[in-house]
Amino acid sequence: MIGGVLRLVPLLLLAAHVARTADIEGNILILRKLTKRTVTASAGAYQRGTPVELGTDPTVDPLAYEREHVVVYLEGALGAKPVNATMEQKERRFFPDLLVIPAGSTVSFPNLDPIFHNVFSLSKAKSFDLGNYPRNQSRSVPFQNPGIVFVNCHLHPNMAAAIVIVPNRFYVRGDAEGRFTLSQVPAGEYTLVAWHKTAGFFRQKVQVSETGTVKVQFSIPLGPETTAQHVHDR
Repeated sequence: MIGGVLRLVPLLLLAAHVARTADIEGNILILRKLTKRTVTASAGAYQRGTPVELGTDPTVDPLAYEREHVVVYLEGALGAKPVNATMEQKERRFFPDLLVIPAGSTVSFPNLDPIFHNVFSLSKAKSFDLGNYPRNQSRSVPFQNPGIVFVNCHLHPNMAAAIVIVPNRFYVRGDAEGRFTLSQVPAGEYTLVAWHKTAGFFRQKVQVSETGTVKVQFSIPLGPETTAQHVHDR
């Protein structure tokens, strides 16, 4: 009998732990594009010196792009296991142009173009300069502290990306419709943060209880169009 009770205790503790979590579901409202994006010359065309007319990218829904480039995360929660992530340099662009990682993670920057690149950042959260390196070489950077890091290339001013280093495992990007979900958040009071590279930070308090899903909405204010290029922190 005692052995049966002892075997039951871990199951009860696990059930109690599960019961003390809930989901945060939300929607990101953006009514028009905030970021001006352009089509750039490919690496091959650039290398040959072929003139290429730049214009807006017709393949991307501008509002879907804006919603998918909003990062939502919690402040005031426990940390997360670091990861190894990759930001490629390809066709004179960074892929992905927005990366979200927990603090302590490492990002590799492989060069897949037939030209040199020089990845750098002057951001307060992490500054670095990887120097010039050719195709099929890669260099890595550890990111220990939470914050926003804007990434550029010394050799190609049109190349720009952002890395969001978050303090815990509760983070997500919006989908094309602006929807997001943070799953199995422990009960408690938190600050929910939304960040957009043009519009900046938006915060609201949320109370997570054991009774059900928390519903939230972020309305990103309209702002002037700007190029997706950052060298210094704002």
